Amino acid sequence: MTPLVECVPNFSEGKDKAKVEAIVAAAKAVGGVTVLDVETDADHNRCVLSFVAPPEAAVEACFQVASKSKELIDLNVHKGEHPRMGAVDVIPFIPVRDISIEECAKLAERLAERVGRELEIPAYLYDEAARVAQRKDLALVRKGQFEGLRELIGKDPSRAPDFGPNRIHPTAGAVAVGARRQIINFNMNLDIADMAAGKDIAKRIRASGGGLPCVRAKEIFLEKRSQVQISTVLTDYRKTSMARTLSECMRLAGEHKARVVSTELVGLLPREALVDFALETLTLENFNPDVQILERRLEAVGALGGAPSWQDAGRLVVEALSSTDATPGGGSAAGICAGMGCGLGLMAIGISLRSKKLDAAKRPPLEEASRALCGLKARFERLTAEDARAFDLFMEAMSLSKDDPARPQRMQQALVHAAEVPLETAKAATEAFAACLGARPYAQSAVASDLNCALHLLMAAAHCAAENVRINLGGIKESAKASALEGALQAALDRLSAAPV
Repeated sequence: MTPLVECVPNFSEGKDKAKVEAIVAAAKAVGGVTVLDVETDADHNRCVLSFVAPPEAAVEACFQVASKSKELIDLNVHKGEHPRMGAVDVIPFIPVRDISIEECAKLAERLAERVGRELEIPAYLYDEAARVAQRKDLALVRKGQFEGLRELIGKDPSRAPDFGPNRIHPTAGAVAVGARRQIINFNMNLDIADMAAGKDIAKRIRASGGGLPCVRAKEIFLEKRSQVQISTVLTDYRKTSMARTLSECMRLAGEHKARVVSTELVGLLPREALVDFALETLTLENFNPDVQILERRLEAVGALGGAPSWQDAGRLVVEALSSTDATPGGGSAAGICAGMGCGLGLMAIGISLRSKKLDAAKRPPLEEASRALCGLKARFERLTAEDARAFDLFMEAMSLSKDDPARPQRMQQALVHAAEVPLETAKAATEAFAACLGARPYAQSAVASDLNCALHLLMAAAHCAAENVRINLGGIKESAKASALEGALQAALDRLSAAPV
């Protein structure tokens, strides 16, 4: 089965719906991403986005979230109850299926390096990805928040980032990127407005204050409710459960003549945690969750079905292309073809790297090609979806009334975008072609045909994408723009034709 990673980027916006939607859309645009939950909180002024994806798509989607957050969020004007040091504040990778926590830590490193290099945002590795022991604790990484870090970074060597510039980004701050196990964000709301009492309860309930193991806690004032909240993170719910956390909070609140009047969960949590809560609070006798929970029993006997096979997935793609709908069309087909080329290339390189007969000197160029193809594969997934979206944007512009003065400009913008997307596909296909071609001398002879097939697919993808660029160029009225796009396309195709297959 395909490895699956959960990512939970937290970004510093919980009030502006349009900004939240734009940032979430940046993740959704990456092929393979399935959004599970979007949780916003106006008091915290924060959004918690949860999605699952294959590893490469997960890295790409998190980068797109970071990029869009940088574009839309200015921490100089951001106010909220939740601690934060970045526009996108924290990005954890969490193992879900067929992937280890160590592999998730490697994904975190790759993302942090790219964010630091391309977005010029200082990135800190935390939890299981931490390179420094003190940075395993997210609270220590984020200590001082945006304003405090702004004063210390570049001056205090202990606050130097793992990647990126040793200075704060003026609007986007910094980001913590890590790998961790499943956690539970569990908040308890009290019937008091006394923050001194809240501070005492939070201090005595968290592990660092001598309270419950594997619990982080902070007092937060909910201004709209005039209410104190004890916001907790259970970093290992098997060691300290929600039931135990709630019981202890209720006990400590009682000392201040307060009550817990409601609780809330932020984001997702494992089903096991709710089952454990029920077992603890209901004091059930002779209960067997594997047999008596309906969903578990259905899963055990295979009644809920499973993921489609790759043959089914291929059939779905062919059927989608065969329909009389305008999308997916040639541009999306080019992206799919290029993705297939990357996949075959990765298979051939992966088999070569696993071979015991591989000469050690051949390993570095093969690993370099593998990294390049992984990134490009995720890029093609995004471009495949974006090509269909580009057509929809053009049709939206076309549907405007002919009397609408904005219609001509909207149509021109849509045409330019409809040419730019397949142009990016063509250029990326030439990059993937070069990566496969560079790997070919080092690959094992047993996979030579697969690598050659990858080259043919990538060449076909580039030419297919080129057709979609050209058909849109004819409608672009700004001749300089059309010439620039045509020149960029020809340069990409020239590089391709010069390479020996």
